[in-house]
Amino acid sequence: MDSWLVVGLGNPGPSYAGNRHNVGFMVLDLLGERLGAKFKAHKGRADVIEGRLSEKRAVLVKPKSYMNLSGGPVAAMRDFFKVPSERIVVVHDELDVEYGALRVKLGGGDNGHNGLKSLRAALGGGEFYRVRFGIGRPPGRQDPADWVLKDFSATERKDLPLHIDRAADAVESLLAEGLERTQQQYNG
Repeated sequence: MDSWLVVGLGNPGPSYAGNRHNVGFMVLDLLGERLGAKFKAHKGRADVIEGRLSEKRAVLVKPKSYMNLSGGPVAAMRDFFKVPSERIVVVHDELDVEYGALRVKLGGGDNGHNGLKSLRAALGGGEFYRVRFGIGRPPGRQDPADWVLKDFSATERKDLPLHIDRAADAVESLLAEGLERTQQQYNG
């Protein structure tokens, strides 16, 4: 049975839980709820849920390392579950997409995203699917590094659950319908 690895990027620990950078974890938590399962610690430095998403065998992965070191745990999960890069989906925050919008794509660079940089190095390239969750650029001259480590604003939090739900739907669509149909439906 061909498995998929669905990876959410974020930073571990309660102090980061509401950060923009942790939206990947938020989407994975919702997918875990949809499976009716709880994340369990895995020896590969990640929390995982094994189940079926859109009729496909899937392993949900939340690395227990900091964002900029997430490649190691993800490579360990890829090897442990024997999943090729073309069946890895990574959900992450994206500065260059307006808040709440999604962009689903295959491959590409890291665009200054340290989590993606770490993944590309550990996986030996960038040929994996990405569900890019828009967080927008910081206002004024605020450093993007500070912006991603801030919690979503009160205004953003009002409709954040809807956007997270839509991102989780996009992940399921990618597994069930493939890239092109998912892009047509979700790339706003």
